[in-house]
Amino acid sequence: MALPETLPELRDCIAAQHEQLTGRLRDAARFLIDNPHEIALNTVAELGKRSSIAPSAYIRLAQALGFAGFKDLQRVFRAPLQQAADTHSERIRHFGGETLLEDPSDVGGILREFSQANIVSLEHLAEGGEQANIEAAIVHLQGARTTFVIGMRRAFPVAAYLSYALSRVGRRTVHISGAGGTLPEQVSAIADDDLLIAVSFPPYANDTVEACRQATQAGVTLVAITDSVLSPIGQIADTVIEVNDAELLGFRSLTASFCIAQTLAMGLAFSERQSDSGTLSHDRLEDIDC
Repeated sequence: MALPETLPELRDCIAAQHEQLTGRLRDAARFLIDNPHEIALNTVAELGKRSSIAPSAYIRLAQALGFAGFKDLQRVFRAPLQQAADTHSERIRHFGGETLLEDPSDVGGILREFSQANIVSLEHLAEGGEQANIEAAIVHLQGARTTFVIGMRRAFPVAAYLSYALSRVGRRTVHISGAGGTLPEQVSAIADDDLLIAVSFPPYANDTVEACRQATQAGVTLVAITDSVLSPIGQIADTVIEVNDAELLGFRSLTASFCIAQTLAMGLAFSERQSDSGTLSHDRLEDIDC
């Protein structure tokens, strides 16, 4: 197997070998994926301090992925920074890699490049790689007594829309907001014949992660909409729908994420309509307002 030369290739390599890695190497891999700039700029000893993971784990991980040592692995993380050196440019990350934004003060340029990065993310989604996972999620929705949806911080709009759309197509849905510090109580109301859909992206809201852990420990089925099967909620989910939206300096577009939410709601609506017990008429679907 050829050594990964870009960060997307490295993520794919880690995902392919995830099951063969020890628990400690999985922790190191997760830190690599979540903190690319820290990996690029720090020594392995410093990374050990910052992550509370032994430096030797990073060295063993590099070797397990086929690199001679950690420095060879680190070059993959340093390459994007070196390409942007001595310029005032920024880079928009998306599924296909990175897009260079030459002048971050040019609003028109931001619009063009961010739009193009979103197109790349949507084109990847349209290739159908997540179709089986979306279909599996719809099956979970069909079998659930009540669907609970959670998403905090920048994932909140996606979770709010998804809960609204599901309720509009006739699914009993509860949007978990954690208002007033009641998150544990809201999560404890989920029964083992219900479904929890969680939306979370780096740096992963702690409330969402803890809610998922609490629910899965109680035997609740979990569908995760996230960036990777290696994410904290992806690792414990029954079904994972991977989404890679464009991102610039912490601003995530959410375009592809909303597309997933719409597909889930529409897919459920049409499956309900076609079933013998379906109650959604054609006229009802036209007035769904989603």
